[in-house]
Amino acid sequence: MSNLLKKQALEYHSMGKPGKVEVVPTKPYSKQKDLSLAYTPGVAFPCLEIEKNPEDAYKYTAKGNLVAVITNGTAVLGLGNIGAEAGKPVMEGKGLLFKIFSDIDVFDIEVDQTNTEDFIKTVKAIAPTFGGINLEDIKAPECFEIEKRLKAELNIPVMHDDQHGTAIITGAGLINALELVGKDIKDIKLFVSGAGAAACACTRMYVQLGVDPDNIIMADVNGILTKDRTDLSVVNQEFATDKDIKTLEEGIEGADLFLGLSAGGVLKPHMLKSMAKDPIVFAMANPNPEISYDDAMATRDDLIFATGRSDYPNQINNVLGFPYIFRGALDVRASAINEEMKMAAVYAIAELAKEPVPDMVKKAYNNEDLAFGRKYIVPTPLDPRLIEFVPPAIAKAAMESGVARKPILDWDKYKHGLLERMGIDHAIMRGMTAKAKANPKRIVFSDANNVNVLQAARIIMDESIGTPVLVGGKKRLNRLAEENNIDISDIVIIDNLSDSVSEQRTKYAKLFFQKRERSGISMIRAERLMLDNNYFGVAMVESGDVDAMISGITSPYADTIKPALQIVGKRDDVNKIAGMYLLRTKKGPYFFADTSINMDPSAEDLVDISILTKEKVEEFGVKPVMAMLSYSNFGSASGKSSLKVKTAISILHKEHSDVVIDGEMQANFALNKDLRIERYPFSKLKDKDVNTLIFPNLTSGNIAYKTLQEIGSTEAIGPIVMGLKKPIHVLQLSSSTREIVDMATIAVVDAGLIE
Repeated sequence: MSNLLKKQALEYHSMGKPGKVEVVPTKPYSKQKDLSLAYTPGVAFPCLEIEKNPEDAYKYTAKGNLVAVITNGTAVLGLGNIGAEAGKPVMEGKGLLFKIFSDIDVFDIEVDQTNTEDFIKTVKAIAPTFGGINLEDIKAPECFEIEKRLKAELNIPVMHDDQHGTAIITGAGLINALELVGKDIKDIKLFVSGAGAAACACTRMYVQLGVDPDNIIMADVNGILTKDRTDLSVVNQEFATDKDIKTLEEGIEGADLFLGLSAGGVLKPHMLKSMAKDPIVFAMANPNPEISYDDAMATRDDLIFATGRSDYPNQINNVLGFPYIFRGALDVRASAINEEMKMAAVYAIAELAKEPVPDMVKKAYNNEDLAFGRKYIVPTPLDPRLIEFVPPAIAKAAMESGVARKPILDWDKYKHGLLERMGIDHAIMRGMTAKAKANPKRIVFSDANNVNVLQAARIIMDESIGTPVLVGGKKRLNRLAEENNIDISDIVIIDNLSDSVSEQRTKYAKLFFQKRERSGISMIRAERLMLDNNYFGVAMVESGDVDAMISGITSPYADTIKPALQIVGKRDDVNKIAGMYLLRTKKGPYFFADTSINMDPSAEDLVDISILTKEKVEEFGVKPVMAMLSYSNFGSASGKSSLKVKTAISILHKEHSDVVIDGEMQANFALNKDLRIERYPFSKLKDKDVNTLIFPNLTSGNIAYKTLQEIGSTEAIGPIVMGLKKPIHVLQLSSSTREIVDMATIAVVDAGLIE
């Protein structure tokens, strides 16, 4: 791992509050009465109710939505036996995935115990705290006994994801791949490279799906698992063959399916050539698959190929499974995660891949052709439909197999509740990042003399979001990078003050002069302005030398917007540019406009701002439902500001019926649909949830987003400049590295839209 990646990872885990998860109160606590209910004396009453009926723990505590992610650190990722405490960052990361993909709360538990019996006793002793247990990173063969015993001795869902997660996702992929190549699962030959927990669980799953055990050959680091070997565990003996096969080459010859859970480079091209027609290869070793994607594709053109990596088609990612499996199990208060539920997950994931792919997902991956086929046998991790596909399938299987203690009676209500509890704010930026990676662009950073900018540029380059270009003195930037251990050796630096770029400055000055010669700009003045980083950067964008620009981290907003308007200019179809913020909240994404440019817009300006905002929100894959705010509700108070808003709404309703918007209204009526329906049933917003707010002036918009940013659980991305001909975005002063990367990602996507 590079020094920069190490530095970034350590900073990520240590910045602010160390770690990745926290406990957040869910009940009021500001008053003495609240505290007397939360703790003594009021807390005694739910305690007594639970004493009488233990099932009431689900009613009065967080148990029903709480999963333990438990490890002893004996098989952590690719790190091996590093111990319980060293495995804690991974367990916290698993907890984060549970939360963002299925809204399940997690306590990570690191047990300093390698003895199987003692580990089982420890987990059983703490089990009453939880609604489910996710075992993680426990080495084989102990993990088999641990899971088996805990499943038998506890009455809550228990699953070892290292075993079953990959089995479920590859099982779904196998069903679809066989359908595409027209093969019957009962007839296929399977070669398995690897004999650990995941490999054994996958093979068992395939047998359940219909693979003939006599058609399975498995190998470990010591060779083919044969019945005459004396070094095999009880679990491995299950997959030993009595066939006279001694080498990997012999074992894979004529195979229809290769399952790799071993090491990079194990599958050689000549071995792949020896497989049957239309072979299926699951090369799951990370970070380097058993055979590289390029080598595999060059070897066979009839191949269906899947890996665990996100940069190739058919990513087999456990996050497609475990958050949604536990979601469904918890929602019916299942006493176990049984084979029927795992099989239900397999078929639900397989079926989802056959559904038409939403535009939001296609846009996220910049692939309009994304559809069921050889390069799409399982859904993408960013597919928002997983939450409504998989948990109901799990819940139904739990009910049908008799392990559900709280059956679901209204499935439509249940599915709506799943969608309601999952805000898509984080999914939005994940989707934008995927889209940027699919079509990376050149981004110039005009004020690069900043540590956060240099770190962001390194991340953007490493993650293939785009190609950064830095404007500034080379010696100064290299010194700053070296002092902060940031490798920028492969990033282009342009010193616009240097004589070496004098021709480039002259080229840009001529471009600027031609645009502004009738607006008081002389050629001499144009040449001087090209010594300014912001003018130089904007000219790079306009000339096509780069595709987008990010600035503002050290310079005032106006110093960047002015050259952008003078050189790039606003779009021909708009009268005013505007600024918007994306606010990521627990309730989902909200969009605020105008928050950064127009001081006191007219009614006509508000119309333009609304239309620009609608377009931009749609680019994020969200259907905008908009409210134009005021201190007045539909004429309840008179005044210049409220009349302006009323006029703008009237124009929008008459001339832009495709814009879903109403006003004028106060913020509480905009955001509380029940209150709005009760008082103003005539509103065109009806029972819709508002996600976009248009403010009557810059003061109100700026105050609103900054207030939420400081006192609420809210992250703000922006300001996103709307209405320019080319993407130029201006950061907040002293933006963090993450905020810079987010804005650069948006700029890359913007650039892709105007190709």
